Amino acid sequence: MSHLYKHLRIHQVFGANTDVGKTIITTALIRASALNSNRVFYLKPVSTGAPQDADDEHIKRHAGPQKHLVDAHCLFRYGDPVSPHLAVKMASETQGGLKVSVPSDETFVGSVAEHIRKRARVASGPGHMYVETAGGVHSPTLSGTTQLDTYRPLFLPTILIGDSRLGGISSTISSFESLLLRGYIIDAILLFRDEYYRNYEYLTQYFAERGTHVTALDPPPPRLDYIENVANTEKYYSDLVPDTLKGDIFTALEHLDQCHARRIEELDSMPRRTLDAIWWPFVQHGLVKTEKDVSVIDSAWSDFFSIYDASSGKTSPSQPKSLLQPQLDGSASWWTQAVGHAHPTLALAAANAAGRYGHIMFPQATHTPALKLAERLLQGPGKGWASRVFFSDNGSTGMEVALKMALRSFIVSSGLELSSPEKKNLRVVGLKGSYHGDTIGAMDACEEGVYTCEWHEAKGYWFEPPTVSIRQGRVTISLPPALSSLTSDQRTIERFETLSHVYDVEQRLESPLAKHYRQYLNKRMRNLQADDTRKLAALIIEPIVMGAGGMIFVDPLFQRIMVDVVRDPAIFPTLLPVIFDEVFMGLYRLGFESAGPLLGVNPDISVNAKILTGGVLPLAVTLASDRIFSAFKSESKVDALLHGHSYTAHAVGCQVANATLDLVGRLVESDLWVGAISKWTPEGALATKVWSFWDPEFITSISCLDIVDEAMALGTVLAIKFKDDDAGYASHSAQTLLQSLRLPLDDGSTSAAPGGAPFGVHYRTLGNVAYFMSSLNTPRATIEALEDRLWRLVSSVQRS
Repeated sequence: MSHLYKHLRIHQVFGANTDVGKTIITTALIRASALNSNRVFYLKPVSTGAPQDADDEHIKRHAGPQKHLVDAHCLFRYGDPVSPHLAVKMASETQGGLKVSVPSDETFVGSVAEHIRKRARVASGPGHMYVETAGGVHSPTLSGTTQLDTYRPLFLPTILIGDSRLGGISSTISSFESLLLRGYIIDAILLFRDEYYRNYEYLTQYFAERGTHVTALDPPPPRLDYIENVANTEKYYSDLVPDTLKGDIFTALEHLDQCHARRIEELDSMPRRTLDAIWWPFVQHGLVKTEKDVSVIDSAWSDFFSIYDASSGKTSPSQPKSLLQPQLDGSASWWTQAVGHAHPTLALAAANAAGRYGHIMFPQATHTPALKLAERLLQGPGKGWASRVFFSDNGSTGMEVALKMALRSFIVSSGLELSSPEKKNLRVVGLKGSYHGDTIGAMDACEEGVYTCEWHEAKGYWFEPPTVSIRQGRVTISLPPALSSLTSDQRTIERFETLSHVYDVEQRLESPLAKHYRQYLNKRMRNLQADDTRKLAALIIEPIVMGAGGMIFVDPLFQRIMVDVVRDPAIFPTLLPVIFDEVFMGLYRLGFESAGPLLGVNPDISVNAKILTGGVLPLAVTLASDRIFSAFKSESKVDALLHGHSYTAHAVGCQVANATLDLVGRLVESDLWVGAISKWTPEGALATKVWSFWDPEFITSISCLDIVDEAMALGTVLAIKFKDDDAGYASHSAQTLLQSLRLPLDDGSTSAAPGGAPFGVHYRTLGNVAYFMSSLNTPRATIEALEDRLWRLVSSVQRS
């Protein structure tokens, strides 16, 4: 978790290289802080080399006349003066082959975070803390992970110690950019004033143009024998940090204090400014009563937001809390997160494409990121059926493109002229509860509902689908009234042994329920075809689950038979193009890449977005079969698909998408996935088609609570539907029931947040439906912690 305290300014000290003077300059800052009567804390998380030469010992020797105010500490110490990852390995070798445990990144960061929390409690008045890293910015930590990535969850403001030696201009700028690419706040650059190379002159001007403060300090004396060196060094510090409290080091100190104060002032003012300036999506502003209702997100990392909580600064001085608190991103930031926030691989991919291309127009052009992405999508979700990829900017416009493709293809296939007035009567067929985006055309492909607008004109027919859920611990399919009347015994519930049985569509095709579905759909489709006022031209479905409609898990057998029926020439002489809206569920959100293999049929058109770019920026793709593409191909320009936007196939998004798919491809084979799948695999079975990161026993147990109507989980998605007489989107029941989740549960229970801090949960609801979503790499411990919170909360509400 991030750390920010009103009474304790904390800075992390990185170096542009090894031996650039990190410890010397940090010592000067510590002496200056102590002379200003501040309590000062120094932490060297890991030290290698002889103890007498350790940096924390140097701090203790030269802390100055106010050294009683200085606390210096080291967490991990190794004897060999080499890189930390090698030092821990060599420690094993020197102990006769006995394996020395290597702290994981989580353990390492947790130790640093806990040390900071303890020192924050000790510092009753104004204080400063400096956390000094080892070597250069990319020097590895104990696990071998680069320091920039290991320390990133702490998100401490940074001081960069520049390199004053030959080549130091380049290494300083490179280090600055590496920090910047990972989102660090770089408050200042300090370096020695070498009058021969004069790097400070160039760097001062260079960084002034980028708004970063640079301070140059006199260099230390040459190293001599130990006794003389100690004396000379002490005199150097006395001159550099005079008791007059004047000089460059005090200017730097004042600047750091100002940065700290300005950051808190900025965060403190953001709720009010936001209420005065921002119009939020999907938020009723009339229900946002106070500034406390505004979530100020200072940063994000992995599955967590770092939320500003002004009330934390008003806690007891003996038990201070960070103004920044971790909050689990419980909705995967509206279903977009794939590998966690601020993933360095994706940040670097974006920067690389921005540096190489910026944005370039796409018509009749190509570039490597777009071409590579198109080719891999055709071999991924489009394998075996798609021949073309059309780029757009988000899921809604991707669906607009899909509709245009489908309608044109139907017109051409049916032999109608493009100028025929009949095209105005074309309609789609779909499912009640569907949602395909906020643009007008996408809304018209849905029935009237809470998301539609004044211009909405429903252009289609929508069947109420049978749904899959777990009720009272049993896997069930619930039939809507129109379907239940067809069953021989008038039942509305069908029960199954496991979810795997439900999603084994091929095995169910000859079942009695399949026959009922087929009879019903055949009859209704024939009736619709006989209606001359509207002409069905496309089938459009959200496969497996309808997200915004309330996390409605549709019986996959029903959707399969819908596709079979619209491709039956006895009913539709011109076969209807089939659109799969996979914006939400596609690319492994539900544990599989695409719905086609699960349903046993492929679409003619599909749309992907959200996970596509790992939650970094908007991009959508519409995949189409050759039959669809051919409907637009001619010698006439006006027959082309005349749709696009200025940023079509933007290189930055395509590069990030390629990097995301690389990461996801490796996750599919990971131990995390294998472990989750094994829990959902029926006893005696070799594999399962459907599984979830959420524990099956947890889903079963929570579905048995009296206040829960049903629960369901697939892949990363968990949905809990609460019993509510006023069920629907307008209901506040789920939001009200779970509102305490937003607060950290500080009861001593184990936390899975970075740094081991108690965390709250940021979540969204759909009326009486609460849903939660992990990334594709969320640690099991994090999911378990949320399952525990949910169980304790929901079961306690039931008891009360």
